[in-house]
Amino acid sequence: MEERRIKFRVNGKPVEVAVKPNVTLADVLRTELGLTGTKKGCERGNCGACTVIMNGKAVLSCLVLAPRASGAEILTVESLGTPANPHPLQQAFIEHGAIQCGYCIPGMLMSAKALLDQNPNPSKEDVKKGIAGNLCRCTGYTRQIEAILEAARKLNNS
Repeated sequence: MEERRIKFRVNGKPVEVAVKPNVTLADVLRTELGLTGTKKGCERGNCGACTVIMNGKAVLSCLVLAPRASGAEILTVESLGTPANPHPLQQAFIEHGAIQCGYCIPGMLMSAKALLDQNPNPSKEDVKKGIAGNLCRCTGYTRQIEAILEAARKLNNS
């Protein structure tokens, strides 16, 4: 298969990569760009570990063929914060003990960010729907939901 050069923005920075038409955005982010915060789980769109924000919406990057990202604005978990200055979502996840093994957390954070970007005052039901595509095998989701609601409160008060 012939490669094609595509340009898009990742975490605010312009990038240009050569991709084959059957390569996924998840693979490009991880392999070509070194953004390994985006996890690969099921690679079938069932677990949400690969969730990123594309043009303002949460998407499963394992299901997005890389050429479809041409011209897009992509945000990965690396865009959120740093260890020294975590994003309010990251801080809330830490404070609420919402992280166990951590594998699902990058995708969960990105789904939560997309939700809060669109709905800054979500209800508990809104949060449940917002993270419904993210499978966590370690928890019952209660702590993640509480953390997202807490982050929403903090973001609205800043």
